[in-house]
Amino acid sequence: MNGGARTHPLVVVAGPTCSGKSVLALAVARHTGGEIVNCDSLQIYRGLDIGTAKTPPEERAGVPHHLFDLLEPWEVFNAGEYARLARETLAQIRARGRVPVVAGGTGFYLRALLEGLAEAPPRDEGLRARLMEREARRKGSLHRILRRLDARTAAGIHPNDVQKTVRALEICLRAREPASRLFEQGRRPLEGFRVLKLGLRPPRALLVERIHERTRRMFAAGLLEEVRGLLERGVPRDAKAFESIGYKEALACLEGAMTVEQAIEQAAVATRQYAKRQMTWFRKDAEIEWLEGFGDEEEIRWKALAMVEKFLADFPNVNKA
Repeated sequence: MNGGARTHPLVVVAGPTCSGKSVLALAVARHTGGEIVNCDSLQIYRGLDIGTAKTPPEERAGVPHHLFDLLEPWEVFNAGEYARLARETLAQIRARGRVPVVAGGTGFYLRALLEGLAEAPPRDEGLRARLMEREARRKGSLHRILRRLDARTAAGIHPNDVQKTVRALEICLRAREPASRLFEQGRRPLEGFRVLKLGLRPPRALLVERIHERTRRMFAAGLLEEVRGLLERGVPRDAKAFESIGYKEALACLEGAMTVEQAIEQAAVATRQYAKRQMTWFRKDAEIEWLEGFGDEEEIRWKALAMVEKFLADFPNVNKA
């Protein structure tokens, strides 16, 4: 689509964890008078602040932030639900004449928002219970079954992510075809927007350093206390949120299964592996304009803002700062 009256600009800031997406997105939003839309599957949860590196309200510089703190940590959420809420949010921002800035590293959520998802079979609690029983008896068995039924979908799900594995298997079994094939059919792409995708790609060695540094900083800033507080207010230890990197290790630390140093090291290693998977996902997107650095670097910020300015030149009617 070309710019103009029929379309509205949408800026995406993507990249691996710890690359400075939130900082750059905030700079873009301030520069354009825009509003930030979260695309991080964990920052949607209330109370998960330190471990998700959520930008505190006092540091948001008056920029509206959307789709943060929507759910309780025990609630289940998926890409389809995210896409629906995010599209509603984009429509509201467009109606205000503002520039939406979608920021986050959850590639599947971003794809669901921009490209749409096919209608998947509804949840089958009986089937899910049987699958969970099998997983309890033989850990890792569900992911191995998924690899046989749908290797493409299995490749995008970590073997330890039981919830996503169960859902993928549920879809395969109920639809009687691979979930990846189902998702390719009947998609409804986002309409009415022209998208500029900015991707942060810092040097691998420097990213690893930052990951270790941030992991230590999270524990020093009170991640254990945050998890203890969640437990005290009734969040069950098997809540979806506690399966995530950092929270899983912090919970194990509180339960005496590992020391603080072990928790920090394991969380850092898991984060490195996650960042690698994120980059593998985003490299497949030929539309991403890559910035070779971190979002908090001045040179990267100015390059990004110049790209945004050029992009917005096609939209003279958009309200800008």
